[in-house]
Amino acid sequence: MQEFDLEEDAITGINVTPLVDITLVLLIIFMVTARFISEPSIGVSLPKSSSSSSGEVSEKNVFLTIDQAHQIYLNNSLVTQDKLGESIRQLLAKRPDLNLIVRADKNISHGEVISILDEVRSQGVTEFGIAVEGK
Repeated sequence: MQEFDLEEDAITGINVTPLVDITLVLLIIFMVTARFISEPSIGVSLPKSSSSSSGEVSEKNVFLTIDQAHQIYLNNSLVTQDKLGESIRQLLAKRPDLNLIVRADKNISHGEVISILDEVRSQGVTEFGIAVEGK
């Protein structure tokens, strides 16, 4: 009969290498997908630009989208142009330092975009950007 030496066969430590590997893989997946999650899902054809830069993903970002049907969305919620000012004021009350990102379809006229930006600026939004698609 074979005798076991309990002290020699006992597991004295836990190998954490597989746990660290899985954690790093999950971290990379979350970092890659976070950008897609934070952007709105309303389909617009953005104008293309060769000098575009990837914007910073921030909780301060608020997306104002104008689709091809001339409908306005504020953070994926449909708003009319008449109610846009009120909606902006409500957002400013919650986040006074918001960054507005304008996502206008490339077929929307420049005049319409400027009209909407005038409304946004009249509510006190001073920082905004225009989303474009890189070439």
